[in-house]
Amino acid sequence: MPGTRAYLLLGAIAAVVTFVATPVVVRVARRMGWVVQPDERRIHKIATPDVGGIAMLLGFLVAMGVARLMDTFDPLFARNSEPRGVIIAACLMFAVGFIDDIREISAPAKMIGTVLVGVVLVVYGVTMFYFRIPFVDVYILSDEWVPLITVLWLVGMTSAINFIDGLDGLAAGIVAIAGGAFFLYAQHLGDPSVGMLTQPNLGPLVAVLAVGICLGFLPHNFNPARIFMGDGGALLLGLLMAVSTSVVGGRADPNNQRYIGQTYFFLAPLFIPLLILGVPIIDTLFAILRRAVRRQGVASADKGHLHHRLIEMGHGQRRAVLILWTWTALLSAFVLYPVFTGSGVSYVPIGAAMLGLVLYTVFHPHIRAQKG
Repeated sequence: MPGTRAYLLLGAIAAVVTFVATPVVVRVARRMGWVVQPDERRIHKIATPDVGGIAMLLGFLVAMGVARLMDTFDPLFARNSEPRGVIIAACLMFAVGFIDDIREISAPAKMIGTVLVGVVLVVYGVTMFYFRIPFVDVYILSDEWVPLITVLWLVGMTSAINFIDGLDGLAAGIVAIAGGAFFLYAQHLGDPSVGMLTQPNLGPLVAVLAVGICLGFLPHNFNPARIFMGDGGALLLGLLMAVSTSVVGGRADPNNQRYIGQTYFFLAPLFIPLLILGVPIIDTLFAILRRAVRRQGVASADKGHLHHRLIEMGHGQRRAVLILWTWTALLSAFVLYPVFTGSGVSYVPIGAAMLGLVLYTVFHPHIRAQKG
């Protein structure tokens, strides 16, 4: 099992490559006309490049290449088709989003592309083994169910990240926080003293690289953004989170006696990533419900997302983004605390912090001044 330092080194490499490549992508994008113009649906005021996913993909590929050259990761790459499958799937997933960024393709075409990427993951074995429902049972996935579950998980994760990508730095920050939390969780499950995750496992590496490319991209993407990640970047991040959560949460040993019982609800590996990614997932569910009520297509654009509602309340872009980042951090702390302590006693500070964040969001002096 590679050490934490090795993972952090690769995350740092992904961050540096992404950070250095992004200004180059900005210049190329402006020269090629790959910019998005302001309109009534968008918040930004000037034409801005929207192909930041190019730099993010480059950071991911370079870091994966370095990992392949490191002796400590030999067990992960040797006689294992999964890393190759993730690289191919990442390139294809980015390509689907990139084409939409520069030419705009239909929602059905994007869905077909996402399904094909899911098939690639299945072919290379990047799938779950188990599907868990807390307090109910653990289901061993048969060959008939694996493709469907893999595609649905990928569609859900990519949609969640794509929907939340509406303010400068929002999606990159949320994935950085969530990916970091999930990396810690995956490392914990893989620890020999816990023994819930069979090694080698690709999940921690993919999670830490997602964190790295987000941190490298954020300085260029935080308000006022000089570049957007676009669908290419959002779909790439969604794929990376789908892969890391599925090969960790869907492979943790269901027979480990240490986690059978009441605390299993909090420690169910597929439940934890859903809570860590609670902000984009909740936003996605509300978007689907909202559009169903209005009899609109799921892919229809509107201004009803969580970040839009915070803006309407009177929060500026930066404050709205920081509020949603904080929610992601608190949800991560909420589900990870019992994992690392084996106790749920100290939920009071986290609950108090959540309540404080709600009060700050609703009663911020700027909001009260606007209402007055």
